[in-house]
Amino acid sequence: MRAVVQRVSQASVQVNGVLAASIGEGLACLVAVRTDDTDGDVRYIGDKLVNLRIFEDDAGKLNRSLLETGGEALLISQFTLYGDARKGRRPGFSDAANGEKALALYEALCEEVARKGVRVGRGVFGADMKIALVNDGPVTILLDSRKEF
Repeated sequence: MRAVVQRVSQASVQVNGVLAASIGEGLACLVAVRTDDTDGDVRYIGDKLVNLRIFEDDAGKLNRSLLETGGEALLISQFTLYGDARKGRRPGFSDAANGEKALALYEALCEEVARKGVRVGRGVFGADMKIALVNDGPVTILLDSRKEF
């Protein structure tokens, strides 16, 4: 499982001009599920998201987590994070999980983060979404449950 995590002061997602979800301060996360991901990958990414120390403390250091700040999370499924563009000009997506499996593990991740006490906004799985955010910092972190980067 992969995630692109951005610290935001606000973020929202719309589908067909209708607001699907919005958050205030917290994390906007693009999430992709790999073909062989399991519940262990969900737990790893969920734990990282809520405990990643990328919010400033009183001294201005990145030393506080989403749990400590009371921030929110906007989780958006994006299979293209597994796009492989090393060969040719058209990315291949053979490592991205199919819709049914991807949906199940995406939903499991949303539940995992919520279970840890974070308010979760969700994108609309499989939809053409318009995402707006204000990256705070900017702070952007890449996560991979296989620790490939």
